[in-house]
Amino acid sequence: MKRFHARVEVVKLLKEKGLFVETKDNPMQIPICSKSGDLIEPVLKPQWWVNCKPLAEEAIKTFLKRTRSGELLIQPKQSENEWYRWLEGIQDWCISRQLWWGHRCPAYFVRIEGAEQDINDGKNWVVGRTQDEARERAEVIAAGRKFALEQDEDVLDTWFSSGLWPFSIMGWPDKTPDLQNFYPASLLETGWDILFFWVARMVLLGIKLTGQMPFKEVYCHAMIRDAHGRKMS
Repeated sequence: MKRFHARVEVVKLLKEKGLFVETKDNPMQIPICSKSGDLIEPVLKPQWWVNCKPLAEEAIKTFLKRTRSGELLIQPKQSENEWYRWLEGIQDWCISRQLWWGHRCPAYFVRIEGAEQDINDGKNWVVGRTQDEARERAEVIAAGRKFALEQDEDVLDTWFSSGLWPFSIMGWPDKTPDLQNFYPASLLETGWDILFFWVARMVLLGIKLTGQMPFKEVYCHAMIRDAHGRKMS
């Protein structure tokens, strides 16, 4: 049933049961899709998350200490203060996006033949660096039963994928000449508004996966805005 038809039916059923109270206007801004002209409404669905607590205990404390020791220089000074504020209050990270472009999440639903399964139950999912690794983990869940792997259609958050950028372009995880000669980099120049969304993620993943700061200095430039204060980017 279409959503607009469903709303009419819900009101109808409420009236039949004597539960309907009233209808009144609720002024609001209604977002419209620029391509299809459809009304855009939020849909709640399960997402993939990174538990940042282990990272907080391991990597975050490490690179906070390493930042304060001067291993990573952040300019100007007010950006450095913002850096500490974000990291010391870090929360779990939603890394899945419902888009058609991006790195696809390496998560697979284990579809067991003849079994009734809830696709929203995490017990029916496995992750793996490769399909072979995911299949090995799925075999444990299937316990000898026939199964098929169905990869999630969600893609990774842009900031997760771009957080791997400093070392992934050098051939990581292989120890390539480029990785040995050009990583870590010397200077990253960026806008202060993505200091946490991008820069912190690069440092976090860099220390976690390579053991090194991805760069030695971060310079945050000012934002260029139009006459109405909107970012021009």
